[in-house]
Amino acid sequence: MEKTAMTNRVLSMLAQDPVGPPKPAGDPGSMFLFAAMLALVVFMLLTSRSQRKREERDRQALFGRLSKNDRVLTVGGIIGTIVSVKDNEVVLKVDESTNTKMTFLKSAVQRILTDETGSGEKT
Repeated sequence: MEKTAMTNRVLSMLAQDPVGPPKPAGDPGSMFLFAAMLALVVFMLLTSRSQRKREERDRQALFGRLSKNDRVLTVGGIIGTIVSVKDNEVVLKVDESTNTKMTFLKSAVQRILTDETGSGEKT
């Protein structure tokens, strides 16, 4: 008899649904959350892409504006005056007293400095 009681207990445990009732397919709350997340991801991708394009366009405009006697700051923190501009290079005079010149790629120029402050951008 004890064997039958144990068998009945095991069968009753197996018959119970531990997960609970099935959820309806297409739950509106989760669908809305998924759509909102997808829209946010698409918006962020489009925004960052347009910002990168604008920054690249501004950099190219900066490279086009470089001219002799402009005071510039490089990405390495070197400040100098442009002596000459070639296709992809600029030659900077970095020390007036020893007439030291250095050659940089145009892409190393971070910004053009103004003559008054030495820290603002040239207009």
